Amino acid sequence: MKHKIALAGCGNVGTALLEILHEKKKELKDKYAFEYEVVLIRDLMKGTIMNDLGLDMGTVLGELHERNSFGAFEQASGPLGELLKRSGATVLAECTPTNLKTGEPGLSHIRDALAAGINVTTTNKGPLAVAFDELTAAAERNGVKFLYEGVVMSGTPIIDMVKNGMAGCSVLGVEGILNGTTNFILTKMTDGATYHEALAEATELGYAEADPSGDVEGWDAAVKVVILAKILFGQSIQVKDVARLGITQITPQQIASASKNGNVMKLIAGIDFDTFGIHPYVMPREIEASHPLAQVGGAVNAITVKTDNLGEVTLTGPGAGRRETGQALLSDMIRMSR
Repeated sequence: MKHKIALAGCGNVGTALLEILHEKKKELKDKYAFEYEVVLIRDLMKGTIMNDLGLDMGTVLGELHERNSFGAFEQASGPLGELLKRSGATVLAECTPTNLKTGEPGLSHIRDALAAGINVTTTNKGPLAVAFDELTAAAERNGVKFLYEGVVMSGTPIIDMVKNGMAGCSVLGVEGILNGTTNFILTKMTDGATYHEALAEATELGYAEADPSGDVEGWDAAVKVVILAKILFGQSIQVKDVARLGITQITPQQIASASKNGNVMKLIAGIDFDTFGIHPYVMPREIEASHPLAQVGGAVNAITVKTDNLGEVTLTGPGAGRRETGQALLSDMIRMSR
């Protein structure tokens, strides 16, 4: 079966996905029997292009790299739900910008696709934070798959590891470094930089946005905790239920004190589980230098899952990056094809 891919959002991540698909087309067919054409691309700034027989990826990427546009391609018009049907799409890769309050426009995109009987993969945290139960129920009702590996640790497969690699284990708790920007800043502060110096470098390198509050005040990590609470424990919580404290008040003196005690300061996102229920949190914490999370520096993410059968298992990998996040979309699509 040849899969027909629609892409919503052709920024850094969407473009990276197209690059990977173009570069690895033969390899993906030979290794995974994954054959496909990209039939629809929709982007808020660049417009919409469609060909139900498959868009020429070489030409599309050439235009994106040279002009950051779809160039001379004829634009398609109409609501996304209608275009999905006209294109014959069998899977939607949704990677529009995240809105943690409304989930839009990604939430409407996913609703439209699921209602039309189209599989969906997304790296967009907003729709899951706003409507996780609704979307998973819609997928089940319409007999399609809804996967979202990239929403927690980008291309590092924490969700697949827990759901499949740890099948049969009970998860007793989880703690991790789930925001690369804050980890980069704290690593730089441990090396002697001030908070403002570290933030400036993070911004220059593209780790931090022009408005970094979502990262440094712990909102991004808190949303990931909300998603993990549902995936790991089946608990529906809201961001306001997460005990949250960011890193803006961390001083060089606190960093030095942690080092003097043989510890490392990290922004830890986690969920404790006991007979009273789950206790989600995001907060700076001193952890022992011997702990696996203490060894994670720079913009890298890591998570330790506490289980009954395996004890503690720590997974480390990139928590951001255009190609890394594009890989999460690809791995979801390959999983769907099986």
